[in-house]
Amino acid sequence: MSTQGAEMHNNFSLDTRSLVGKLKDLRPLDIQLVNKTSWEPLWDYLVRSYHYLGYVKMFGPRVKYLVFYRERPIAALSYNRAALHVGVRDTFLGWTPAQKQKLLPHVVNNNRFLILPWVRVKNLASHLLAVTLKRLVRDWPALYGTEPLALETFVDLDKYRGTCYRAANWLYLGETRGFAKIGKEFVYHGHRKGVFVYLINPAWPTLIAKDPCRHPNPHTVTRRVPNMILHQPDWNPGLLAEIGLDAEEVEQLGTLLDEYLAYFQDCYQRREQQEHGETFVKGLLSDLDRKSIEPIALRYQGEKAVRPMQFFFQRSPWDEPKMLLLYQKRLASLVNDPNGMITVDGSDFPKKGTHSVGTSRQHCGILGKTDNCQAGVFIGYSGAHGYGLVDRRLYLPKKWFEPSYQARRERCGVPEDVTFATKQQLAAEMVQQVLASGYFQARWVGCDAGFGSDRAFRAAVPPGYYYFADIHANQLVWRTKPQWVLPEYKGRGKRPQKLIPSPAPVPVATVAEDKALPWQTIVLAEGAKGPIIAKVKCCRVMEYRDGEPGDELWLYIRQYENGRIKYALSNAPADIPMEELHRAATLRWPIEQCFEECKSYLGMGHYEARSWNAWHRHMLFVFIAHLFLTEVRLQFKKNSYYHDAPGLPPNCGGLNPGPRTDSSGPGGSELLFAT
Repeated sequence: MSTQGAEMHNNFSLDTRSLVGKLKDLRPLDIQLVNKTSWEPLWDYLVRSYHYLGYVKMFGPRVKYLVFYRERPIAALSYNRAALHVGVRDTFLGWTPAQKQKLLPHVVNNNRFLILPWVRVKNLASHLLAVTLKRLVRDWPALYGTEPLALETFVDLDKYRGTCYRAANWLYLGETRGFAKIGKEFVYHGHRKGVFVYLINPAWPTLIAKDPCRHPNPHTVTRRVPNMILHQPDWNPGLLAEIGLDAEEVEQLGTLLDEYLAYFQDCYQRREQQEHGETFVKGLLSDLDRKSIEPIALRYQGEKAVRPMQFFFQRSPWDEPKMLLLYQKRLASLVNDPNGMITVDGSDFPKKGTHSVGTSRQHCGILGKTDNCQAGVFIGYSGAHGYGLVDRRLYLPKKWFEPSYQARRERCGVPEDVTFATKQQLAAEMVQQVLASGYFQARWVGCDAGFGSDRAFRAAVPPGYYYFADIHANQLVWRTKPQWVLPEYKGRGKRPQKLIPSPAPVPVATVAEDKALPWQTIVLAEGAKGPIIAKVKCCRVMEYRDGEPGDELWLYIRQYENGRIKYALSNAPADIPMEELHRAATLRWPIEQCFEECKSYLGMGHYEARSWNAWHRHMLFVFIAHLFLTEVRLQFKKNSYYHDAPGLPPNCGGLNPGPRTDSSGPGGSELLFAT
């Protein structure tokens, strides 16, 4: 090994001395998945600086590996989604268009392979292809929920011969035809590349040949036809301004949306359903003032499409549960964090009339009074990598289950197996379903006082998870374990015989006033207008439970700069670091940010349909549109920043739709999240 020097990159010293030797002398090599880690900027720098193709950005699913020898990076590889059209590959696999649509997500492209120029080790390249493949078949399903069945790569035959791929048992299939996709069109550039394929399952072509999908039903969705509606340049200008896309990036949105919605294509039974669903998502992202069925159908499909789209939302038999699961998997792959939080909140929608499902005079949070509205219960997720909405359920007031409402329930299509449940019971059921699915990593369950003040809801949090639950100011607690004593006889009447607790429980608001428990000033988070500062009191308390002491819990009291005080209980262990409690205090805010973004930009409250199905399907498409925006912001890295507040989720939204309309947030719109 000769001395050549070192190179500095972001406080990392890159050892550029030549490394020459035998492969056996380098083992074991350390291969690290660097997606969303502190090593990813180094990967980007190395590939941008030393790979002949450079590196700008990757779209869609991807994994990046750095290879280390004694903590020294020596190679970088990445895998990305497969190319859509590769003639020799498609001929080799022998799949039909329907099979290709179904199976293409199981093909992964090795789009970058770099061994740093000062590393000269025989057989290293083929060895790295083999060992990263073993990692890939484990990491790709964990990140994206899809099992890779084959790999592909393209080799510039003017520069390389593909020797390492041949040595690693990849198959050479021939050359590309020299076309590249530029925007919506394929443009001939004449620069052909060699195509290599590795079959993880060698019998795959045989299985394709036997697949009954080779003879599909002509009425079903069999292949992806480009949806030109998605390319119309009528995007919501508020969204574009907030994200900060330039003209060239805006031109890519239609293609990105087309590729994104292809992920959900198998949820539809017929192409007409697919057209309605995709058109509706485009309408949610558009500049329409009202984003309900009729104006969206009129703009994109004409007057004759209004009734079919209404039917699509009300009664059309497409696979809504599958679409929700696919959405949840994709969201989880983007935002998962072992220390994340499942969040719970309600959102109300003022409505006129009495015929829409679930409409009743009830407390409406957005109006701050009792009025005619529908109430939804929502589950969200937040963590160090971002946030999103996970599930939703419409709340049906108890009177909707009275005999007098039977005909109304039938007209609204309420399923027969739906029975009355409180908002807290609906939320508890959804939380348990989300955690049981295994898609979302989490340590916490967070909720506002409407749910946290319900002891049964907190008790329903599955074992192994901590809750951080806001409560009302009149919640009774004990600071110390009470003793049971007879009250002092006051000289008149019957002598006391019933034991009472001493001292008596006190409201949590009284604890906040206790000067013996000092306030601590902390920075909860970095907001759009600077640090969000709060005064905090934390202490251990015993919950008042039907006159008896309950569990020992943390009482977390926050006073914001505007003087507002909020209270929360947590079943986190007594020895948990205070920084963890401070971090948990911030993790529930993103669900409110989701509501702001979805209501301000995506028409979350614009629906006009009356049925049970239509309400839930409208909300699901709003979720899907919101996730698309999140992915766009990540891909273009616009209006985003990272900060040093411990554990605060980065700003997946980055949008600032204005002041909050409810009273459950940390005080106005001062908190601006970003990815």
